[in-house]
Amino acid sequence: MRFLCLYKPDKKEGVPPSQQEMAEIGKLIEEMKSAGVLLATEGCLPSAMGARVRLSRGRFGVTDGPFVETKELIGGTALLQAKSKEEAIAWTQRFLKVAGDGEAEIR
Repeated sequence: MRFLCLYKPDKKEGVPPSQQEMAEIGKLIEEMKSAGVLLATEGCLPSAMGARVRLSRGRFGVTDGPFVETKELIGGTALLQAKSKEEAIAWTQRFLKVAGDGEAEIR
């Protein structure tokens, strides 16, 4: 089964990971690739460079970033190939241990 993980960090937006964090994340990414679990992963640009597009009652609305509610901002995504939701959760928990406080939504 494929699972999409949406990562929402608790860190202030625009603060890059430290070199140590990047090294640890890099090791985990390599392990996940070797295990055949990680199909794709990508970080997101800061919300200041983005826009939200909404359709309501036939009318489009566009809101340019930055966005105020940082708790709702997606910091990155990962596409996982796992045998079960439980396996996807276990890999995601390992990622969060490395990445730090935040939440990941799995679909």
